[in-house]
Amino acid sequence: MALAVILGGGESGYGSAVLAASKGYEVLLSDSGILREPYRSQLVEQGIPFEENGHTLAKVLEAEFVVKSPGIPETVPVIRAIREKGIPVISEIEFAGRYLAPHTRTVCITGSNGKTTTTTLTYEIMRAAGFRAALAGNIGRSLALQVAETPQEEQPDWYVIELSSFQLDGMYDFRADIALLLNITPDHLDRYDHKMDNYAASKFRITRNQRPDDLFVYNGDDPETSARLPQVLPYSKAEKKAFYVKNGAEEAAVRYDAATGIMQCDDFRFPASEMRIKGLHNIADALAAVVACRRAGVPDEAIAGTLRRFGGVEHRLEPVATVGGVEYINDSKATNVDSVWYALQAMTRPTVWIAGGTDKGNDYGVLLPLVREHVKALVCMGLDNAKLVRSFAGVIPVYDTASLDEALKACRRVAEPGDTVLLSPACASFDLFRNYEDRGEQFKKAVAELAE
Repeated sequence: MALAVILGGGESGYGSAVLAASKGYEVLLSDSGILREPYRSQLVEQGIPFEENGHTLAKVLEAEFVVKSPGIPETVPVIRAIREKGIPVISEIEFAGRYLAPHTRTVCITGSNGKTTTTTLTYEIMRAAGFRAALAGNIGRSLALQVAETPQEEQPDWYVIELSSFQLDGMYDFRADIALLLNITPDHLDRYDHKMDNYAASKFRITRNQRPDDLFVYNGDDPETSARLPQVLPYSKAEKKAFYVKNGAEEAAVRYDAATGIMQCDDFRFPASEMRIKGLHNIADALAAVVACRRAGVPDEAIAGTLRRFGGVEHRLEPVATVGGVEYINDSKATNVDSVWYALQAMTRPTVWIAGGTDKGNDYGVLLPLVREHVKALVCMGLDNAKLVRSFAGVIPVYDTASLDEALKACRRVAEPGDTVLLSPACASFDLFRNYEDRGEQFKKAVAELAE
């Protein structure tokens, strides 16, 4: 019996282990740390072998293939040993894709920013139209677990899949029927030798294996995407497959006319003012979702209705409460500089900005004009804030704190009625929190306690 080794015991790892077991593989799930619940208990219940707090290398190297969880970098010793032996290393998405039903099609969404919003919006539009659709990837339950638990004939007609660059790195034969590349801005450069070209190439892997009849949607206003398109996709191929999302005056099948406020996709027109989510970045992402859904056959009425109802996603510019005249906003999902740029651009009141965490090679200089315009003080929240302090000291008042409690105390000293306190970290959360969701939840809980 062939051995499938699963490295990492989070959502994608657990789902991959269940799928491998259901397909008759001998399975070993191996994690360098302690497995979280409920995954540990469920593995025990299902009799799937696992190990914690380290890898038994001799056993791992017996694998026919390895499914690597996206959070594990290529530089760790176990991955190097696996690569040296020539054992294939794939992502959960690649593995699950082998078992998709013939009738199931995929909308795959990647980008440095806006992935979760666009994925959720696309899914909501499809569901509003009565389509049999499911969410997967970086959002919700893993694709592998859903495939494992669903007989082929009962699989949905559409999987709407959010894909990170790490998941795309392990994708080889998987194909997206509709691929959306929203933007490319510096993020996770510590995982890509601090080279933008390496990171961008990872994002463009979403087009891998696409056929001439498949659809590739990209933002024609994104400079990093447009600059690389000729090298990655020949123009003759791109023009057959791609839709341009334009915010400027250039005519295109898909565009936003800033003068009239109209979003246009061929004969579909929609006033951006009627969307609940605001900002040019949300307009671009919504247009990408519109293109995908129209290609999938969703009626225009369902698209327009969902655009009017959709209120965004948790932890992304999420209003929390107003306490003592001060508005608190949770933007914990802003784990890179570009996300913070959009958040600061959207601020209409004097802002006390909470930032910090695990730096990913950020260049904060691009934020300086918006900081000067919108931010009255920066509260750094992390175990090592030196880079943030250096970047903004002398521009605005900067407060150095090492916990959420300290950060909120600093905010209360600085913020006045009519101000906004914005948690928009620009960094990963792993120094003080389990993940960005945990950071956002703890922030919301602490603000709720302030309100009481």
